[in-house]
Amino acid sequence: MKQISSVQNPLIKSLIQLQDKAKNRKQSGTFVIEGQREIMLAQKGGYQLITVLFSPEIITHQQVQELIDPNTDLIEISKEVYQKLAYRDTTEGIIAVAQSKSLQLSDLQLRKNPLILVAEAPEKPGNIGALLRTADAANLDAVIIANPKSDLYNPNIIRSSVGSLFTTQIATGTTAEVIDYLNANHIAIYCATLQDSTYYHTQDYTGSTALVVGTEATGLTDEWRVASKKNIIIPMEGEIDSMNVSVAAAILLFEAKRQRRI
Repeated sequence: MKQISSVQNPLIKSLIQLQDKAKNRKQSGTFVIEGQREIMLAQKGGYQLITVLFSPEIITHQQVQELIDPNTDLIEISKEVYQKLAYRDTTEGIIAVAQSKSLQLSDLQLRKNPLILVAEAPEKPGNIGALLRTADAANLDAVIIANPKSDLYNPNIIRSSVGSLFTTQIATGTTAEVIDYLNANHIAIYCATLQDSTYYHTQDYTGSTALVVGTEATGLTDEWRVASKKNIIIPMEGEIDSMNVSVAAAILLFEAKRQRRI
């Protein structure tokens, strides 16, 4: 088994670049996963692991073998090298390099009467991660990011999603492409927006449904409001007129799930 003890090793330097730069991830078609649960969920979600690096001072070789596919290339690294690579404060001693997946709308495989979350132009990795956790909790058919501002394989998104990036189908596209896709698949569009809206709980989400949320700062673009079957709003009883996008998405999604259980 190969061993690396120097932080100056070319592979280690390339992995740091892979973590830090979206351009490197796009060009190589690979990204870095840190943590036992995240690696396990990535494999369960069909992601191919290329290389796994582990620190035997933190996790044993046997534990690593129990966690990953036996054909995966293993590299033993020193604790110093691991700490150089690790993104999180809490450490589990294992990092993987994985093959990215296609995020094309055409690759989505939807069940009958799908429930989809669409987020337009979310910027903060923490918000994207929280949206993905909500999507996993609701067992959605898909999450679609329209006009993405962040690379979805950003380590901060993987970390904040606690591996939920790997548990739900995800696709990206321009707003126009996403609207065309939803219309072509006869999926009703409900947009969370203040303009010309009605209370969210008055609508029927038992059929094929896409719930669309925008950023807290600017909301949704006019394209969505025009394409929407109905604009919906969550009643606000305080002084402010908006809430965190992941909280709003959770309220809408679990109302749809409630209706589907009746």
